[in-house]
Amino acid sequence: MSESLEKFTQVSSQALADLGQVRSLKELEDFRIKYLSRKGEVTGLLSLLGKLPKELRPQAGKLANQVKNEVTQAFKKCQQELGLQSRDRGKSFFDVTLPGKEVRLGSRHVISQTINDLLELFGRMGFEVGYGPEVEDEYHNFVALNIDHEHPARDPLDNFYIDDNTLLRSQTSTMQIRVMESRKPPIRVVAPGRVFRPDSVDATHMYMFHQIEALVVDEGVTMVNLKTTIDQFIKAYFGADTQWQFRPSFFPFTEPSGEVDLLLRDKEGNESWVEVGGCGMVDPNVFETVGYDSEKYTGWAFGFGIERLAMRKYGIPDIRWFFENDLRFLRQF
Repeated sequence: MSESLEKFTQVSSQALADLGQVRSLKELEDFRIKYLSRKGEVTGLLSLLGKLPKELRPQAGKLANQVKNEVTQAFKKCQQELGLQSRDRGKSFFDVTLPGKEVRLGSRHVISQTINDLLELFGRMGFEVGYGPEVEDEYHNFVALNIDHEHPARDPLDNFYIDDNTLLRSQTSTMQIRVMESRKPPIRVVAPGRVFRPDSVDATHMYMFHQIEALVVDEGVTMVNLKTTIDQFIKAYFGADTQWQFRPSFFPFTEPSGEVDLLLRDKEGNESWVEVGGCGMVDPNVFETVGYDSEKYTGWAFGFGIERLAMRKYGIPDIRWFFENDLRFLRQF
């Protein structure tokens, strides 16, 4: 063999000899950099071809490729063997008689649980479920609910307006209009969902919270039906011994109107009335807006705060806890 080609065989012999001394993946990587990287010795053999006489280049090219293939195959074999050894060393003894690790299962958020409980309860009472958009127009959020332009509830500082005619809904009462627009009486529906108001955040207020709206429309519906439904709901959800009361109030879309309070007792036995929502008979103007005959049909509606219901049921003192994602709190439910 020509002395010019001896360099090729020398690199091959040296590379295979060095590979035989490799005992770890770290050493294998050092070998790869030395011989098979872009500037490695084996790869560099190809750059020698241009320096050889023309008559030796074909033979040298063949030899260079042969050296590269041999070293590369040997490298891959060594890599595989060291990889298997590394995995085997990482395996520890496993005692199959030991008890298994506890698998912690997730659960629905307490608000989702509360909504599902409410829908199941009202479903047993014959109510359908309705859903509507969270981004509303002024007509459904105010005008159709008999809330005129001068009413303070329409103040831009008390709402999240997107443009002059669009806002994040401030109440689920918008569903009263959307349901009545889509069908004729009789109607018996509940609608849960998020509402948005720029309230200052504290233990009882949040700028986003949930409500559940109920609407019943038919011939001969009275306040007796409203009071009976609320009484059955409260006794079923909070317990048969729960005390509650109507308190006169005012809402533009109901007349007469009232608010519902629950009687709470703390650990020291102190009692206090706490509001959970508003209610009343649907105002005739609302019926006329959706094309119902207010002389023929009557109806009632209520809107309860879902967070408030959950707080009363589970003794939660701060509404912010629902949204802080503290697992110490959430795992209790």
